[in-house]
Amino acid sequence: MADRRLTTAVRVRYRLTPAWVKVVVIWALSRVVSTSLLLWFAARQPANAWTDAHPDYFSFAQLWDATWYHYVAVAGYPTELPLTDDGQVRENSWAFMPVYPFLVRALMLLTGLPWSFWSVVVSVAFSLAAALAFHRLMRIVGLPVGTALFSVALFCFAPLSPLLQVGYAEAMHLFLLIVALTLLVQRRYLALLPIIAVMALTRPSGLAFALFLGLHVMHRWWIRYRDPFPAHERIASVVATAFSAVMGFMWLIIAWSVTGSFTAYTDTELAWRAPYIGYSELVPFTPWIQSAGWWMTGPMGFIVLGLVVVAFFAFLFTPWAKRIGVDLRLWVASYGIYLLAVFFPQSSTFRLLMPMFPLVGALAQPRSRVYRVAILIVFIIGQWVWLYYCWWIDGRDWTPP
Repeated sequence: MADRRLTTAVRVRYRLTPAWVKVVVIWALSRVVSTSLLLWFAARQPANAWTDAHPDYFSFAQLWDATWYHYVAVAGYPTELPLTDDGQVRENSWAFMPVYPFLVRALMLLTGLPWSFWSVVVSVAFSLAAALAFHRLMRIVGLPVGTALFSVALFCFAPLSPLLQVGYAEAMHLFLLIVALTLLVQRRYLALLPIIAVMALTRPSGLAFALFLGLHVMHRWWIRYRDPFPAHERIASVVATAFSAVMGFMWLIIAWSVTGSFTAYTDTELAWRAPYIGYSELVPFTPWIQSAGWWMTGPMGFIVLGLVVVAFFAFLFTPWAKRIGVDLRLWVASYGIYLLAVFFPQSSTFRLLMPMFPLVGALAQPRSRVYRVAILIVFIIGQWVWLYYCWWIDGRDWTPP
């Protein structure tokens, strides 16, 4: 009898606990897991180009692109593009947008504390904000309380979630993107403008979001007889679409104005794929076809690519995916089309898939405890696998995150 009363009391207390507290607890548990995994790898990390052997946490959080963000924070951007011996643009800091490193720089100047500290603290703070905002978004699109909370758990424990606490801009960008999607779902189009402006200068996203807004406007026009689309919302949504398109090209224009080269930004981005396929022009929708031939010989690569693309878009029409709403599915589809248009697949592909996070709302649909425990275990194992292959450095590493 006493055990039953205690169980009942615990259930009542849980139901009365505010949702935001539950989200914070989920987030905190996930950070304990990810931090433990990062420390485990740091303790086994040999000396490398970024750190000494067995670095502390803050040093281990500065590998790979974190160094580029640090360089932007302390030195800004070059006025002359660095070139290879044969005159091609080399990898340089124009590939990394300014909002995150400049924010960290401001905190460094205000406090006197180093980049290694603030770059991590800013990411961790935005990861918590993203978790809280994501829960609100899942509730707004209509997911039940338990499903919304489990969506947050999948978001926080996802295989690439260690990136939410290192010197990368991903946590900040995800938070801004969640806020933007929330405003869109609420039809607050003009409120989107400042978010789009900051988001597009945090990570490349303006063009993908413009495509998404364009598809959203067309869908609303198509269903206007059963879901009214008044004139003021039509005008505001078109303004937001055009503004996002402009912001999608803004960094290219800024790089052009500073360096004098119209292709400064795109040439810089192309330098990262040169080790795979050499230097070439950016031709939309060709990178994935090129990669299919590079990664696999014969027709197999093209067959696999076709199956992946078909499976991806087919999943968006499953009952699970439909429950997150048309708008979030349009975003995932738009971002997928954007990646197909401009990105060359390699080990960074997994990181670039992070903005498709609304799909965890689809994966959270089944209520089976066995399923939910199993997928969380798989996600945690995925963190270890990703850290081993993409973050931890073992000799000459060719799989950057």
